[in-house]
Amino acid sequence: MTTVGGDEVTSRSRRSTYFELGNGWRTAAGRGVSVAVIDSGIDTSHPDLSGRIRGSVEARMENKKVVFDPSVAGDSAGHGTACAGIILGIAPEAEVYSVKVLGSGGLGDGHAFLAGLEYAIKQRYQVINLSLGTTKPQFFAPLHDLLDRAYLAGCVVVAAANNLPHPSFPSVFSSSLISVIKSEQTDPRKFGFRYGEVIELTAPGVNVRTTWPGGGYRNLTGNSFACPHIAAIIALLLEEHPDLTPFEVKSALYSIAQENERARESGDAGK
Repeated sequence: MTTVGGDEVTSRSRRSTYFELGNGWRTAAGRGVSVAVIDSGIDTSHPDLSGRIRGSVEARMENKKVVFDPSVAGDSAGHGTACAGIILGIAPEAEVYSVKVLGSGGLGDGHAFLAGLEYAIKQRYQVINLSLGTTKPQFFAPLHDLLDRAYLAGCVVVAAANNLPHPSFPSVFSSSLISVIKSEQTDPRKFGFRYGEVIELTAPGVNVRTTWPGGGYRNLTGNSFACPHIAAIIALLLEEHPDLTPFEVKSALYSIAQENERARESGDAGK
């Protein structure tokens, strides 16, 4: 049993968020929890993913606007397929949806990225995985506004840190989303929390074996692959506690991470 505590503060009110978190999430499967993967698409024909992706849409330009159509284009970069494999490996009964905004080589337009996030918020997907970001300052404000909308819609947004030294958006918006950086930990349930850092949570992201287009698998390293580990953990939490707000989900992750840290310190002390 995990005790989760804190105060959720808004411009209008403050409320206590103390609650008890049972251990059922540790054996949950993410059943009934919707997870959007905003990425390069997903290879829905992969044996591990076939029949498990609930929907796929793809961004396209129409009259200088980004619109989304049902898509069977799959994944030309591999990135989204890898993220989906990680999520379904941890939360096998999660309802995964693909929102394709990246093309070959994992490259894409910032406006398509914004539109993809807005689409996912309008669909009210419970968890939104963003293993992508931008360093362009013109997207700072619109991304911040969309994250506020996600929060009010009850969507939990998880974003990967930039693999390069300079910050990327939206991962640096730690007050309005859950930001993740890779660690060498291999157990997704033993994630960590970096106290006082902009990028707060740590999760497995080194030599992670996951699905790849064409029915294959790859061992991948990067913050992009730490992010879906946390998205999947959130799906487990929401199966057991479907009424958790985004703030409560973040508080729960912090409390669990603290327990994980105490367990590590206790194990080290016993050696």
